[in-house]
Formats: sequence, structure tokens, C-alpha cells
Amino acid sequence: MADPRGFLTVRERELTPKRPVALRLMDWREVVDPADPTLVARQASRCMDCGVAFCHQGCPLGNLIPEWNDLVHRGRGREAVERLHETNNFPEFTGRACPAPCESACVLGISEPAVTIKQVENSIIDTAFAEGWVVPRPPERLTGKTVAVVGSGPAGLAAAQQLTRAGHTVAVYERDEAPGGLLRFGIPDFKLEKSLVERRIEQLKAEGTRFRCGVEIGVDMSWAELRRRFDAVIVATGATVPRALGVPGEELDGVLPAMHFLTAANREQQGGADAAVPAALSAAGKHVIVIGGGDTGADCVGTAHRQGARSVTSLAIGAQPPEARPSGQPWPVHPTLFEVSSSHEEGGERRYLAATVECVGEQGRVTGLSVAETGFTEQGRAPIPGTEVLFEADLVLVALGFSGPEPVADPALSLPAGPRGALLRGDDYATEIPGVFVAGDAGRGQSLIVWAIAEGRSAAAAADRFLTGATVLPSPVGAQERAFAVSNSRE
Repeated sequence: MADPRGFLTVRERELTPKRPVALRLMDWREVVDPADPTLVARQASRCMDCGVAFCHQGCPLGNLIPEWNDLVHRGRGREAVERLHETNNFPEFTGRACPAPCESACVLGISEPAVTIKQVENSIIDTAFAEGWVVPRPPERLTGKTVAVVGSGPAGLAAAQQLTRAGHTVAVYERDEAPGGLLRFGIPDFKLEKSLVERRIEQLKAEGTRFRCGVEIGVDMSWAELRRRFDAVIVATGATVPRALGVPGEELDGVLPAMHFLTAANREQQGGADAAVPAALSAAGKHVIVIGGGDTGADCVGTAHRQGARSVTSLAIGAQPPEARPSGQPWPVHPTLFEVSSSHEEGGERRYLAATVECVGEQGRVTGLSVAETGFTEQGRAPIPGTEVLFEADLVLVALGFSGPEPVADPALSLPAGPRGALLRGDDYATEIPGVFVAGDAGRGQSLIVWAIAEGRSAAAAADRFLTGATVLPSPVGAQERAFAVSNSRE
């Protein structure tokens, strides 16, 4: 390590300040400006010479975190980005949209605030692009084999880039008008500016990956035809079926899945006046209630603020998480903690132990939400009768996650789904159909972006082995692996 005592001399965990709320609500830019390189190098010096780097275990990609922390501290940015890219195709995505289980597993975090790993990661890749160090890496030779990747989210893009660089001819099929999946249409610009997505797409194109947008497999082209055209197929369609609210009145106009709301807002930001948000999907001048306390819910809150919502209320059925790591989630487990996202800093009300009872409406449109206190029974959480309160609501956004991928009706790809809705595959990502693999949320279920990229890389290795008999591509995770967790015997 550059400074083996750095964690003793730099005790404070220091993050780049966010832009003032009043200023950032006037635009859709990222809420944090680029970090001061001096600050980043100082924070990187806090990385310990810990012997066993548990941050590797916390990250399914196996990122070489101590190595690039050391290089940043030494001012060797070009080498740092090379280390970063050895394990992660898209560090600018994980550095912005991943909750950083690596920081939860940081050894320093046992007794001190953890190293600011995400901040260092973002600084490395942003500097690398600014300096022109990130360039296309086309293959030296072609294998003559062809691969179709269905879906252009983080798993599909990672798989495509790995296979293209291995020399296969890769075509990515995306039913939307542009590639990127939820990176482009689901995550707001204030969290991930789309210029970052676009520059990666351009890199993939320059390397030889082909994109076929506006083509929905199973509709515009049959799965049977796709399999005839290509030697291998990777299904990376994501988990896009939203969980239902399951209460009376959820069919009322104004009660929407969160992703419908976010997608419309993202399209407007990317398309200008021609892609204006329809009034039914806009929060402008409305009382907005967001049901769900996760990242998607927070994205809805920030988007509603920028659209000019009259009020924004977030509801979570569970109790408010603790601010410090609970005893039942010891280091190095990624704990559930109370966090104030940038969106929640911008205003609105947050309520916990709030169970939705009914969506109330007039003339087919929602006007309010009946909410009760959450109680606990042998069957689980349930509303406590007699505690109902009626909230005024013009727009109710359901951010309860996703139940799995959309089912495939084409008999040419009759992939069975497991009990949780995800498509079944072996530990090597292969399905029962030879040459067909499943990667990302389509096979894992709703998960983190870092798991999607890890699965894309692993599925690419499996497909490469199927096509050529061997592979040198890395396979960081097996399809059945899960994040490390501690079982609570009292549950």
C-alpha cells in the first residue's frame, strides 16, 4: 500500500458535497459534481493493508478494490482504470447506481467509517474518459460464430462486449428505440446521465457489436427464427413484470407502476418536446404518493419534485430501518439501514409502518389512498383495523419491485419459470435448450446492477465455451450464487 497508516491519519470519511437542493431541482443533471482529485486520493489512502480484502467478497464482480485504491493514491490513474476494467465492463454505472455492498464489507468498516469505494470508482472512470484512456478494443480475429443477445440492459451489454472481444459476431436485440434498458429508460438523469450510457454504446459499436433496436423477439421476429440465425442466444430481458398492489381500486386511472412513470420522464428528457410526458403520467401540480421505500421509489420522488408536484409522500409497509448496523446483520453482511437519498433531501414526507388498504376514486380516477398502521400476524404484515387514514392523491406510484420476466409464449423457446418467476437455468447459465443461456434479472430475479454485470460476464464465458469448447473469459459468479447473508433463527 502507498500509505500503510493512511487509515490512521485520515480518520474522516469525506464525500463530495451535493449541489444545493434549490439549484438541482431546476435541472436533471447529476446531483453531485465530479470529486476533487485531491480529496479522492486522500480517501483512497484510507484503504488498509488488511490481508484478506473482504470487499472482494462483498462485490460479485470481484473488483480489485485495494489495488486501484493504491494506484489512485499514488496518482497512477491510467493503471487504476486498467485494474478497474479487468473485472467491470461499466464502472461508471455501478459507481452511480449500485448500493455498494463492497463498502459494507470493507474491513475498516468494522471500527471506522468505510472507505469511499464508490467515489473512488467514479473518479477513476470519469478521469479515464476525460483523458481519452478508454478506447474500443475490437477482437484481433473472428471465430465465425454468431451470438444473439436479447435485451440491452447491463447484463446484455456486458455479455455482448465480452463475446465481441472474444471474436464472435454479436447482435443485440432491443425492443425499445435505443439500447440501454433500465440504464436508459428506468434510472433518472439526476442519478445517471444518459451521455454516460451513450458513450459506452458507441464503444461497443466501435468494437463490432451490432444493435437491432425496435425489434421485439417473439413479435417482430420469432424465437425459432432467431435460433436459426445464430449459433447461440443469451436471454437478458430483465425482470420487468411489476408487482401488483393487490388492494381494491388499484385499477383506477392515476394508479401506475413506478416504471411507467419513470420511463415517460426519461423519454422526455432524451427526446425533447416531441417526447413530452402525457398529462396522465406527469406529477405536475398533483398530490403524489409513492408506495415502496426502495431505490425505485426514491427515483420517483426526485422525478416528481422536478416535474413540479404539489406534494410528495412516500409510504413503506415496514418499520423505519436503524441508522447503525443492527446486531442481526453483522459485518461483512450488507445491512438494511435508514438512508436519506438525494431525492428525499429535496422534500416530501416519509411514513413507515403504513399499509395500503384501498385506492379511493371518483368517476374512475384516483382521488385518495386509504392507509392503515401495519400490524404483524402469523401470516405476516397486515393493516390494523380502525387505524385507517385517508390521504389525498392525484397520482399513486407503485414501487414494490418486479415479480420476474415477461413470459415467453413462443413454443420455440419454452423456458420454464421457477417458483419466484425467474427463468430456470443451470449453474452455468445454460437452459434445457442447447445454445440458449439466461443472464441477469431474467434468471436471478430482481437484483442489483453489479449482479447483472457479473452475470452477463459469466454467461458470456459459458456461451464462449459452448461455441468453441473452451474459454478464457472470466466467470465471476455462478447462476445459483447469492449474496452472503446471515439467517435469523428467531424468524
